[in-house]
Amino acid sequence: MSSIAITDLTVVRDVDNVPRPVVALSATSVTKGWEHARHQHHKAQLLYSVRGILNCEVDDGIWIVPPQCAVWIPGNLSHSARGSGETECYCLFVEPDATLELPKNCCTISVSPLLHELLLKVVGFPELYALGGREDRLIATLLDELAAAPVEDLHLPMPRDPRLRRLAEMLLSDPTDKTLKGDLATRIGMSERNMSRLLMHEIGMSFGRWRRQLHVILSLQRLTKGESVQTVALELGYENASGFVTMFRKAVGKPPARYLSDRTIGTEPVSVPGIILTEQISS
Repeated sequence: MSSIAITDLTVVRDVDNVPRPVVALSATSVTKGWEHARHQHHKAQLLYSVRGILNCEVDDGIWIVPPQCAVWIPGNLSHSARGSGETECYCLFVEPDATLELPKNCCTISVSPLLHELLLKVVGFPELYALGGREDRLIATLLDELAAAPVEDLHLPMPRDPRLRRLAEMLLSDPTDKTLKGDLATRIGMSERNMSRLLMHEIGMSFGRWRRQLHVILSLQRLTKGESVQTVALELGYENASGFVTMFRKAVGKPPARYLSDRTIGTEPVSVPGIILTEQISS
């Protein structure tokens, strides 16, 4: 399981026919971006980012994967993936019956230092590692750690109703749009009340929370590229950086600098110009 070029990951590999419960791959890209078109496989997949932002999209949502986080994709689930900027990632393919403790739904998880080291170790194993041997036991430990990994709330749910889907596409195309909720409802041919009810029914979020979640995802993509918090705040339609940091803290429980510093295990710290000053202002 030696390291491969990220371009090779844009081709569906026949991992399902490898007669082992776990298959691991690593990849590095220094290009501006890559994309793996919609596909699926029987094995479940863990897509772990060491460096750069990864995005995974399924029918009912978009998942953001900042550094030191991973997205878990259950087996037989159609999905696409893409990277933003320079990326370094690890792919773990797991037979659905390898353990009963793994997540049943798509989710973003935080990678602990131990899980990080286990992933790096397993990538170096031969593809047909000996069953019942040392490699097999370490993989079992890795699966235990994976099952215990905390879930991160970095999911942007996507509604299925065509009118709400149109609303989502409008906001994705112009996240700075400050149009009032009632006017947006009119644009998609609904009353504000019905739009709110249907959004809650389909995605389990209010309109305001859904828009904040969108801003968190878009801001993480830009902050990890080195853009200043002031620039990101203004581009997302906030009047100042302090208002943006307040929103971010409310959405994820931490200010941006602290959140990103927690994502730098074993890597160079992510530098976000202006972000420390902004957090001091907002405290």
